[in-house]
Amino acid sequence: MILADRKSQINAILTNHRQKISGQGQFEGGLMTRLDRILGLPRNAIALLPALMLPAVIGSALLLIFPGSTSGMAAVVFATMAVAWYLLGGAISLIHALRGISGRRALAAIKSEVVAAPEPIWISDSDGLVLFQNSASIDGFGDIVGQNILSWMCHIRADAEDLIAALLARADQSGFAETELPGGDVLALGRAADAPLQIWSYHGAEEIGAEDMAGDEDPEDEPEDEFDALPVALLRLSSGGLIRRVNPAARRLLGQNPVDAHLGTILDGPGRPVGDWLADVESGRAEPRAEMLRLRSDGGDRHFQVSLARDPSDEAGLVAVLTDASALKTLEAQFVQSQKMQAIGQLAGGVAHDFNNLLTAISGHCDLLMMRHDKADADYADLDQISQNANRAAALVSQLLAFSRKQTMKPEILDLRDTLADLTHLLNRLVGERVALNILHDPQLLPIRADKRQLEQVIMNLVVNARDAMPKGGDITIRTRNIRLEAPLERDRAVLSKGAYVLVELRDEGSGIAPEHLTKIFEPFFTTKRTGEGTGLGLSTVYGIVKQTGGFIFCDSTVGKGTVFTLYFPAHKASAAKAAPRVAAPAPTFADAHRATVLLVEDEAPVRAFAARALRLKGYKVLEAEHAEAALDLLADPELVVDVFVTDVVMPGMDGPSWVRSALRDRPKTRVVFISGYTEDIFAEGQSPVPNSVFLAKPFSLVELTETVGRHLAG
Repeated sequence: MILADRKSQINAILTNHRQKISGQGQFEGGLMTRLDRILGLPRNAIALLPALMLPAVIGSALLLIFPGSTSGMAAVVFATMAVAWYLLGGAISLIHALRGISGRRALAAIKSEVVAAPEPIWISDSDGLVLFQNSASIDGFGDIVGQNILSWMCHIRADAEDLIAALLARADQSGFAETELPGGDVLALGRAADAPLQIWSYHGAEEIGAEDMAGDEDPEDEPEDEFDALPVALLRLSSGGLIRRVNPAARRLLGQNPVDAHLGTILDGPGRPVGDWLADVESGRAEPRAEMLRLRSDGGDRHFQVSLARDPSDEAGLVAVLTDASALKTLEAQFVQSQKMQAIGQLAGGVAHDFNNLLTAISGHCDLLMMRHDKADADYADLDQISQNANRAAALVSQLLAFSRKQTMKPEILDLRDTLADLTHLLNRLVGERVALNILHDPQLLPIRADKRQLEQVIMNLVVNARDAMPKGGDITIRTRNIRLEAPLERDRAVLSKGAYVLVELRDEGSGIAPEHLTKIFEPFFTTKRTGEGTGLGLSTVYGIVKQTGGFIFCDSTVGKGTVFTLYFPAHKASAAKAAPRVAAPAPTFADAHRATVLLVEDEAPVRAFAARALRLKGYKVLEAEHAEAALDLLADPELVVDVFVTDVVMPGMDGPSWVRSALRDRPKTRVVFISGYTEDIFAEGQSPVPNSVFLAKPFSLVELTETVGRHLAG
């Protein structure tokens, strides 16, 4: 907005010099007005009357050449008209002379007051011809004296002619008018109704923002001041969606001043074109509720919550309120991603559980068949192929379980130097001759607690990926070291608590990972390899194992330079690594097996059939139940003696741990073997473990089942 003091200053110039500005102009104006009324001609037409005196001159010449003739009578008429035209033309010429004199006097009077003004100022005549401009206007916009003010305005506004016409119309009414230009700059016009001069004043956005905007008592300007002064980002829109005004808060938020642009060219619509949304709100077909829109011109991903309301100053227009919702949108995307990953994990866990039941039945019955065939038998090779493929399927299911963090873990205290040393030969075979594998250790490396088999799988998967990223060869470096975080570390939406960690860094010199793929590499089935070259489960398996171990994994990559995977594992005390050596339990003898009774509880009939046959082949007496309630019915007989319960964990109705706890109240010394397709928490939060129990994961072989039961009975 133009400030009150600048408006007053311009008005003061006009008022103080009104006599000099109008001077003879009052006489001129009165005379021109009378001529208008007499002749009914506009001022421009009257100004052309001297040019129409040519016929009178011709008539006078005819009178002199042909006196006394008919032509002479016409000549008299022409002569009379000539006198009138001469008199009128002289009066008009006098008026124009007086106008020039008054204009020069006014210009001389005003020049001294505006020549040193800090803002650009132009003085023009009533037709817009620039008569004078101060130094500030020349420095900022060049010398345009002698040109129309329109010549400058055309460089900054495509609709300059219409804009100036509107300014002049408003200035004719109140003597002062202003308008906002692109970028927040303001153009003002001071003009007296009877003055031959116009004062044009330009104010930059920075100058306006630095000055005091209070004190403007013009009631028409007050709403505009409030619009600009509000700290809320506001846009004024036409009925068609064109942006008519942008307040400073909105300009800062958008990083631009999109005046005269359509809202749809600035912001992406809420799932449909912005114009359709605006039309629905204007027509009342839709409630003016807030919508989430994305900034088009931003290189990143900026979002705004946009609310619409009727413009109180224009019933046909709208006011849009903008709120930066980028952080909220990012949080929403993270939440959606978390939900998606959780849903995939639950799906993977459920599918893996069902597959493990099927694989247990397949591999188990295959084992039963292989027991009846010698290796020389022609069918033995086929049975062996079935067994091997069942094991491969079990490994794939294990990857799904690793991603869903429900695989069976057997954590122990490990020294990564020993683990990597055991893997070195296998890793060298995996990478081939073109790739050099370098392993570097901290000599004082602290131990960690992890499942050795799963940790080896993590290292192998990362090394294979690094190898595949370097088809022409290169170096793969595995480095381990201790690190202590003195404060929590936040990275990639994860927070590492302060404390001691063992860091494993695996670096390659491969092709790198594109930034748009970097956030998706741990998702299951996501792969940049060609069809048939990978399952897309490698890195998701790594992620699941590391997280289930209590660690963290991060990835940094530069396209064309290589990739670095960084793993953090909580460190353990060195003394804990020196665990007492295990004394191998003597292999159980099954001499008394015929006296041991097993209660087998399994809801999957094929698994139950295989397990029952396998145990009976080893001499056990087997009682079968298809669910927990049937098992408790059998145990209701006090005469029944059962030595071991073999039960599934997850079953319809009562689950395994629940019925076992109920049965152990009357049979406290009975041993328990829990079996399950995945490590669903066997014990609910806060409950004590089931005494005398062990766990056997599906799929299991005939030998694994019978040996587990035998060892558990042997103590």
